[in-house]
Amino acid sequence: MIKNLLFDLGGVIIDIRRQDCVDAFEALGLENADSYFGLYSQEGIFMAIEDGSLDTDGFHRAMHSLLPAGVTDRQIDDAFQRFITGIPVHRLEALRRLRDQGYRLYLLSNTNPVMWNDVIAREFRKEGREREDYFDGIVTSFTAKALKPSREIFEYTCRTLGIKPEETLFFDDSAANTCAAAELGFHTATVEPGTEFTDYLPSK
Repeated sequence: MIKNLLFDLGGVIIDIRRQDCVDAFEALGLENADSYFGLYSQEGIFMAIEDGSLDTDGFHRAMHSLLPAGVTDRQIDDAFQRFITGIPVHRLEALRRLRDQGYRLYLLSNTNPVMWNDVIAREFRKEGREREDYFDGIVTSFTAKALKPSREIFEYTCRTLGIKPEETLFFDDSAANTCAAAELGFHTATVEPGTEFTDYLPSK
């Protein structure tokens, strides 16, 4: 029986557009900006801030070494956050309805403190609530010091949130992540482009 719904963030709850981020960093003068960003994972400095091996200050210092003089921390953060286009309110409403139906809702996201403490927090306030009001527990990669699809982050999630894979349906837009979760006993749903996570809910 599925008691828990475990959500990825980007591409499932929040809409993203990779090219906007690439274009913003190219405009700041980052060479080969396209090589740093994947659809489901990042590379180099951008991976390091997601897996927690770089904090925000370290990320800024590393970025300044790659960018022209005069670029500010705020400009770096703004360019990075162009990856996110927003959360449609109907998804926030859907999360609330699912909790009302008795599911326990959790979040597991490869993300970083720049976005987490700024644009992501703001997007969840569209209904006048806080991000934490929608979930019974949250795991971020930069806190767990691990990234999906590693076994480590899923095991950390189960320990930290107190959930069992066999009682949990995991939603992610990356097949690599859902395959990794399935190997550990999670029920999974790969959310395809153009669909909503509500399309993959079990029938009651």
